[in-house]
Amino acid sequence: MKIALDAMGSDARPAPDVNGAVQAARAFGICVILVGDQSKIQAELAKYDTHGLDLPIVHTPAEIAMTDHVDAVKAKKDASMNVGVGLVKSKQADAFVTAGNSGAAMAAGLLGLGRIRGIHRPALGTIYPTAIGRSFLLDIGANTEVKPEYLFQFAIMGSAYAERVMGTPEPRVGLLSNGEEEGKGPLVVREAYSLLKTSRLNFIGNVEGKDVPKGKADVVVSDGYAGNIVIKLSEGLAETLVGFIKAEIKARPLAVVGAALAKSAFDALRVRLDYAEFGGGILLGVDGVVIIGHGRSNAKAIRNAIRVAKQAVEGNMLDAIRAGLE
Repeated sequence: MKIALDAMGSDARPAPDVNGAVQAARAFGICVILVGDQSKIQAELAKYDTHGLDLPIVHTPAEIAMTDHVDAVKAKKDASMNVGVGLVKSKQADAFVTAGNSGAAMAAGLLGLGRIRGIHRPALGTIYPTAIGRSFLLDIGANTEVKPEYLFQFAIMGSAYAERVMGTPEPRVGLLSNGEEEGKGPLVVREAYSLLKTSRLNFIGNVEGKDVPKGKADVVVSDGYAGNIVIKLSEGLAETLVGFIKAEIKARPLAVVGAALAKSAFDALRVRLDYAEFGGGILLGVDGVVIIGHGRSNAKAIRNAIRVAKQAVEGNMLDAIRAGLE
């Protein structure tokens, strides 16, 4: 197993990227190829005991910054993001992980690897913590405008991911809409509903926004515009609610004592809501495994993004999607 990592991806690059790579190589016993500025990567590696770890470096003179336009993917052929994707294309790596510019990462994945034959549009999906476990939400930003057949294919890819990587047998697939009834939602959603209800997927119908955190569906299918709003709203709401709880506890002396007794419960809650636990989203539909993490990723998030890539490779994601299309 060889995972190529964009060591120049995160906001604080390359420190968390290299740290996460070291942790992943040690924890999973895999080769993590560090792609980026060799001198900067070596300076970070020198901080850790890497004896026995497989952490080769592929030097690149350029990188794609968070402020760069997507066009930088074409302009900077020798950027770490492009070179990392190229390693997957040439079979020198099994997957690519980056915490860099998400728009550029999607473009690099699509241009560098192409689409799986039969896929109209790739989709970006991510794990979503729910009241009863986890669900998989896609698309969360790759396609703001969709057609019914796009949503249908998103459902196929999301179902394959939930089954092969998340270990969910016969995942329940729900279509995000503004009502549970079949006739609800815009035309594109209603037509996608018609396609899904006659498919072999375990389609349970429409799900509303309130149903997503409750875990009503194992796979929630949406266009990238609504999906991105759902994921960003949820992240902001979780952080805000935690802030409210802390403020109210501090305002009440007796509550501080109670909070100390409930510390283990609060710690468990923080873990369930921590984005770093999920690593990053996966770009489904391209002919290779590409994981895209948050720009603010810390070492833990990088480590888990590499874990997600490893699981996707082990789950034969690409073959599962091809089988689903057939």
